Amino acid sequence: MSLNILFVLVIIGGWFSGKLSAKLKLPAVLGMTLWGITLSYFFHDKFPSSVWELSPFLTSLALIVILLRAGLGIEKEVLQKVGLASIRMAFVPCIFEGVSVTIICRYLLLFSWTEAGMLGFILAAVSPAVVVPSMLTLKEQGYGEKKQIPTLILAGASLDDVVAITLFTFFLNVYQGNSMNYLRSVFSVPYAIIIGIILGLCSGIVFSRLFKKHFHNIRATEKMLLILGFSVLLIQIGTHMHIAALLAIMTMGFVLLERSERVAHELASKLGKVWVFAEIILFVFIGMSVNVTTAVKGGLIGLSVITCGIVFRSIGVLTALWGTKFHFKEKLFCVIAYIPKATVQAALGAIPLLLGVGKGDAILSIAVLSICFTAPIGLLGVRYFAPKLLDIDLKSVDN
Repeated sequence: MSLNILFVLVIIGGWFSGKLSAKLKLPAVLGMTLWGITLSYFFHDKFPSSVWELSPFLTSLALIVILLRAGLGIEKEVLQKVGLASIRMAFVPCIFEGVSVTIICRYLLLFSWTEAGMLGFILAAVSPAVVVPSMLTLKEQGYGEKKQIPTLILAGASLDDVVAITLFTFFLNVYQGNSMNYLRSVFSVPYAIIIGIILGLCSGIVFSRLFKKHFHNIRATEKMLLILGFSVLLIQIGTHMHIAALLAIMTMGFVLLERSERVAHELASKLGKVWVFAEIILFVFIGMSVNVTTAVKGGLIGLSVITCGIVFRSIGVLTALWGTKFHFKEKLFCVIAYIPKATVQAALGAIPLLLGVGKGDAILSIAVLSICFTAPIGLLGVRYFAPKLLDIDLKSVDN
């Protein structure tokens, strides 16, 4: 199969499956994801090798678009309301799930501690690629906006991955016997977050000054291209320096809104149009990253591990929200919104196997199975339960 034909299948098939899913009153992105899984099942061995080289870039670009849109929609007053709760939501559910899966795999599946820890924190990452678009849709519809629940989940999900990836790296370094590396890993979470925020703040200030000074000389499309290009660079910097690049991108959008509202609205409008294409690319490629044969190997045991992890993650969400003013229905919605897994599991699942970890095959199988199991449940859960569990703010809908 040529790359040209594959992209036709991705774009046209993704668009059609999204429309069909919407007609069936299901999330459009669910249809796109299932289309990607279908392509993977029938054509996985026929995909050109170049597609896997392009896939990380294309999915990163799509993720950049949605995170910029998220940042451009978060106001300072709103962030102050959810600040501490969102930090707890970034750490507590992730640690609850990661630790519980680690213990289960150690004593029931007889993994070593390091193998169990790797799987635990691969599974512990919530997927911003799935969660962020869903929360932006809810913000537009006004659900939960009185108490800023979508914003709380947006902020928490962007940090959750940093914690999960760092702790996965810690266990991987312990397995490889890199004592200096794993000692460094302990302190890398605050480093990644702080440097990410600083980078985002500085970038946002520079771009806000540039765009305000040359507002009429730089067209809106050109502003968007500059921001997207720089964001791709931030992702590369984040990868090499272990910085929370996704948080930096969202922070940059937040600063642009705070310092130059006119530019922010202009950019948000342009990014909204680009998202039509980026959404298809993101969710179809998430589906394509799933190897159904590998997922099936996870079996009932893998499904049991994933389910136990979700139960403890849910307890972690309720613990993180203890003492907030949310009522039980709103907390229950946050539990549902924190279920989906996709991007991190697809990116990290194969690493232990490639590095010769003893249980690498089982880790990959369970990681892939977690995408198949949790992404559809999370998408459907958010779509179905948001109107039932969250209050709607009619003022935000009017705006």
